[in-house]
Amino acid sequence: MNPGRFDKRITFQKYDENAVNENGFPVDESERYSDVKTVWAMIRTLKGSEFQQSNTTKAEMTSRFVIRYSAGNGLDSDMRILHKGKKYEIVSPLINDDEKNVTLTIVAKEVV
Repeated sequence: MNPGRFDKRITFQKYDENAVNENGFPVDESERYSDVKTVWAMIRTLKGSEFQQSNTTKAEMTSRFVIRYSAGNGLDSDMRILHKGKKYEIVSPLINDDEKNVTLTIVAKEVV
């Protein structure tokens, strides 16, 4: 494993459906995410495919994030990834590459 390839900073965020502000009122949908963990990652684009949805053509960008393995890291597939202001929805479980406990691969698609 070449550590120089892990050159992108990504943040895992968790959604809190019960989030409230200091006055006890529910917060806006966009403010319900909180940072869980920030790690170094290697990012690879899987594909750019187009599909029809509601009579419009929309591009879907799917990426593969590879991070270093850590046991009990607190990460799961219900989270989202934030990278350079872009938000990614995790679409697969976190994969322990070759069961070697060296790297984890996460497949995610960009949320637009």
